[in-house]
Amino acid sequence: MHDLERREEFRNVQNSTENENMKSVKDVYKIGKGPSSSHTMGPFKAVRHYLEFHEDTDHLHVTLYGSLAATGKGHLTDKAIEEAFSTWSWTDKESLESKTRRGGDVTIEWKPKENLQVHPNGMKIASVNMDADLYDRWTYYSIGGGDIICMEHPLEADEQGDLYKMTTLTEIMNWCNNTGRSFWEYVDDVEGKDGVWEHLELVWKVMKEAVERGIEQEGALPGPLHIRRKAMSYHVRAFGQGDTFKTRGLVFAYALAVSEENACGGTIVTAPTCGSCGVMPSVLYHMKTRYNFSDTRILRALATAGLIGCVVKHNASVSGAEVGCQGEVGVACAMTAAAVAQLMGGSPSQIEYAAEMGLEHHLGLTCDPIGGLVQIPCIERNAYAAARAMDAGIYALYTDGLHRVSFDQVVNVMKQTGDDLPSLYKETSEGGLAKALE
Repeated sequence: MHDLERREEFRNVQNSTENENMKSVKDVYKIGKGPSSSHTMGPFKAVRHYLEFHEDTDHLHVTLYGSLAATGKGHLTDKAIEEAFSTWSWTDKESLESKTRRGGDVTIEWKPKENLQVHPNGMKIASVNMDADLYDRWTYYSIGGGDIICMEHPLEADEQGDLYKMTTLTEIMNWCNNTGRSFWEYVDDVEGKDGVWEHLELVWKVMKEAVERGIEQEGALPGPLHIRRKAMSYHVRAFGQGDTFKTRGLVFAYALAVSEENACGGTIVTAPTCGSCGVMPSVLYHMKTRYNFSDTRILRALATAGLIGCVVKHNASVSGAEVGCQGEVGVACAMTAAAVAQLMGGSPSQIEYAAEMGLEHHLGLTCDPIGGLVQIPCIERNAYAAARAMDAGIYALYTDGLHRVSFDQVVNVMKQTGDDLPSLYKETSEGGLAKALE
């Protein structure tokens, strides 16, 4: 099946399993372990979902296809699958005792040159009986940001629900202008009573902890590239600089800290993915410490940014395997730029403009990780995008918010650009930097 046909089939599947409404901002911010939301968190979630219906399975056979297979070893996909299986807990139906599996066999088959028909991140999970026969094989797709689709047994409604009737930023901005309210107030209006603020409070806590852990670490990142962690040295050097260079240095240090934690499999927040998790916490942490913003204002900025991420996930994609890194770091930059404008008192139009610039200037960005690892160019790219997000937010505040190209138009262009990008530039490590530096 050609790429265009596969993408159309994927969208048909999405439309058949999802409501027309937009999901919760909680869906953008998932707490989990790196290094990849699509290649680590997604397969982990898929195995756990399969086991909910196959509790007595002692042996799994997992086949990985396309991008999952091409860069899965570098993204620790196999480790995530094995951990999901070995630590699975369930209640024995006869004894009613709670049990945790402490072993069991997992066979993983890698097929990087073969794509399933719906999405580049495809996998099949099957149980294995005593005669080594495979049975009850289910097909899963890891579609970005830790989200999965199961073809045989759809996930329940979706845990985060389909909540937002307005699904474009233009619609939401018009609501803001007509009511005199801001983006975060729309979030509060829709899901303020559904625990969104409690979730964002936890998100902010995990983000801060990832920054603070990361700037204290030294040594090399795991894997064959032998990349040394840089966050601590950047943090130390920044304090010896003048104000402008100090600001940049600290933002770089914080972004490196979180991205390096992610590369080591540490606990981070998808914003909107693991591969782009360093952009937002770095900027928010800096602005919190530099300007002493209250946690309440930080949470409102997170809500605004989450709304931006929701719009992109609903109308395009944040999967590097589907649209390239423009959907990961590009969207992270847009979300963070909006958060900056929100924190600095920007109007809805200025916030929308900041988000538009953050995404527009990452259009066409490829996903070409060297060795299938979330290290080069990913870590450095997070730091650079963090600085760019701050610039976009500040730039927008100097304007009246009026501009010709809307954020929604850029989202559509991003989706089309992703469709046009050859697969070798979409998380397969078959082109770009990954190929040049083999």
